[in-house]
Amino acid sequence: MRNSASENIPVVGRFAPSPTGPLHVGSLVAAVGSYILARQAGGLWFLRMEDLDLPRVVPCIADDMLSTLETLGFQWDGEVLYQSRRTDYYREAADELVRRRLAYPCGCTRSEIAQMASAPHEDGLVYPGLCREGLPPEKVERALRVKVYDEVISFQDGIMGLYGQHLTASCGDFVIYRADGPYAYHLAVVVDDAAAGVNQVVRGADLLSSTPRQIYLQRLFNYSTPSYWHLPLVTGPDGAKLSKRDHAVSLAHGRDLSKEGGELLASALRFLGQSPPVALEKAPPAEVLQWGVTHLDVASIPKKPGPFPL
Repeated sequence: MRNSASENIPVVGRFAPSPTGPLHVGSLVAAVGSYILARQAGGLWFLRMEDLDLPRVVPCIADDMLSTLETLGFQWDGEVLYQSRRTDYYREAADELVRRRLAYPCGCTRSEIAQMASAPHEDGLVYPGLCREGLPPEKVERALRVKVYDEVISFQDGIMGLYGQHLTASCGDFVIYRADGPYAYHLAVVVDDAAAGVNQVVRGADLLSSTPRQIYLQRLFNYSTPSYWHLPLVTGPDGAKLSKRDHAVSLAHGRDLSKEGGELLASALRFLGQSPPVALEKAPPAEVLQWGVTHLDVASIPKKPGPFPL
């Protein structure tokens, strides 16, 4: 459901799910948090489908997501953006970095990197710079990598506090494009946020460690850096992050969202450390969201992951 956008509103937020499976309660927390924080500031809230990895996209899931969000009372501004329709913009951005000698072709296989990397990082192996000074003649280009330098990229997260990362030690020169796949998430999200004027990014804490790479790219392109707010992750019974592959956590699983939407949104608010009245659970979803806009206290949002209070 689209809202008419007002002009000159300083805060622009967004919700950017990947249509690789139905929305689950973890997705709902991200949607609720991003929506309420944007609306609380009197701002806009955009929707973007991060559907670049087409082989993983489930047919009709994007429409199902939009229908679910509508049923739950969410109203977004403008048209929904689909990353799969924006590859020309990512190509242009990658080409610019190559022209400026800030990115270079890499011919290394994952096994070669694994053999040479000094230590693994939480997001993968640290690239040892094998192709940084030029693609060896015996290698075929497999990817484009961005050069990183000996500096710490840090930022003040609105929920998690100060966070920093030494890119050389944590990931090394990182991939922005693979010859056998789509443009990398880091490049696409930076280009899209800048194009839409997004200046408030609210999302799950699983993306906290990738944020310094995105800030680094923003600086290379001379883009403004948004404020970042990373929400605690919803965990399953085993303590692990919920996955879209787990159909038991789909929002639609065993629920009539038209009748239980208010209760579900109230549970999402409680997961975020808020205290909506019990009576609010029977209210229309839009009323529950408005309660959140009026009452949400960022200081009460927990930093640690936990189970969803069903």
